[in-house]
Amino acid sequence: MNFPFEVRCTQGANLVLGILQSIQIKKLGFNLLPVMKKTLPLLLILLWTFTGLEKLIRFDQSRKAFHNQTFPAELAEALSYLIPGVELLLALLLLFSVTRWWGYLGSVLLLTVFITYVGLIWVGAFPRVPCNCAGILESLGWAEHFFLNLVCIGIGVWGLRLEHFDRLSARIEKLEN
Repeated sequence: MNFPFEVRCTQGANLVLGILQSIQIKKLGFNLLPVMKKTLPLLLILLWTFTGLEKLIRFDQSRKAFHNQTFPAELAEALSYLIPGVELLLALLLLFSVTRWWGYLGSVLLLTVFITYVGLIWVGAFPRVPCNCAGILESLGWAEHFFLNLVCIGIGVWGLRLEHFDRLSARIEKLEN
C-alpha cells in the first residue's frame, strides 16, 4: 500500500518520537526526554554566556588576541565586536522555546566555523598559533579544543533534532484535531 510522502514522514516521525519518549532509566524510573530538553540548551547557554561575557569583560585583551589571528586587521577588528555579540545573542535565542531552534542552528554553524579554524591550527596550516579563548578554555590544547567543539556541535545537532520532533508532533496533533 502506497502512502503519500507526508503521511510516511509523519508516521516515521511519530515512531521516532515514541521511541525517544519511552527512553527511561529503569532503576530511577523517569523519562529522559524532558531532562534532555532542559539540559541541552542550558549547556550551550552557559558556554555562550561565559565566552561572550569573558570577551567583553576583557575586551582589550580579546581585541588584541583577535588582531593576533592570521587574518587581516580589518576583519580582526570587526570580529572583536561581532563574535561576543553573536555568542550572547545565541545564548538569548536558546533561552526561549520560541527561538530555541534558531539558537541551536546558530550554535552549530558558529561551532562549525570554530572547529574548522581549530582543526586548521591543529594540523599546522598557519605560521603561528593564536588563541582567543575565554577563561579555562585558554588552558586547553588544540586537540582538546577540537573535541570540545565537536561535543558542543553534537549537543547542538541533538537539540535541533529534539526541536524538530517537538514541532512535528505539534503539527501532527493539530492535523488530528
